[in-house]
Amino acid sequence: MKSQDAISNAIRELLESGAKAILVTLVNAPGIESIDPKVGSKLIIKESGERIGSLGNSTLEEAIARHADAFLRGRDEARLLNVEEFASEILALRGISVLFEKIEPEPGLIICGAGHVGAALARLAALVGYRVTLIDDRAEFVNRELFSAPGEHNVELVLADDWSQATGAAIGNGRGVSVAIVTRGHKQDEDCLRAVVAAAPDYVGMIGSKRRTNIVLEKLRSEGASDADLNKVRAPIGLDIGAVSPEEVALAILAEIVAQRRGGSGAPLSSWRRR
Repeated sequence: MKSQDAISNAIRELLESGAKAILVTLVNAPGIESIDPKVGSKLIIKESGERIGSLGNSTLEEAIARHADAFLRGRDEARLLNVEEFASEILALRGISVLFEKIEPEPGLIICGAGHVGAALARLAALVGYRVTLIDDRAEFVNRELFSAPGEHNVELVLADDWSQATGAAIGNGRGVSVAIVTRGHKQDEDCLRAVVAAAPDYVGMIGSKRRTNIVLEKLRSEGASDADLNKVRAPIGLDIGAVSPEEVALAILAEIVAQRRGGSGAPLSSWRRR
């Protein structure tokens, strides 16, 4: 019971902090006396390499730890693997099956600007499964009546007295968070981007022409923002899909956010046929 409590507490702390880890469960260990009594046992491996729990076999745990980083960087949320799939050289562990599951924060999207594009992006992201926060300094643009359809009730609406403070508060520690800056002007863009640079979320993009985005980036650079931080800003935001309408622009933005999160290239899936 103590081991189970430790695992449960660790999972809760990881989710609260926004950190990532892997939960590994021993599913099957046929004919291996030293492991069989431990079937169902669990092991957590954090990004830092710290481990919580045990599977009852140090050799197995070391093999899993070596594979942990590759699984964290992959796209699978969960996968059942035989040990020989990631540690074929360890003959004594053949036949053992383990379930890998990612522990990571629910993906969050902070949208600065509730105009046509921002509102369309909020609706689309909520449909895809993002935890959405929509920020604007105009009360009529973050009116709940505008987001009352099924699936839109969970969109958090924030009326900003101060763009930087509202954006920073919404981002929190930045883990699992993407930020789309789609405000109506340079001043609002600058205020939001100041908060974003300080918080270092997983993704940040800013709408606008090359000229407009360069003006904003240069302003922050003149205030001391580092090139390393500013180079992380995807501006103009989104993938080139020829978007015209607000809904199409929102789709282009969300496509880039998903690609960044999942490690996608944004290339056509059919490109292999043309090589």
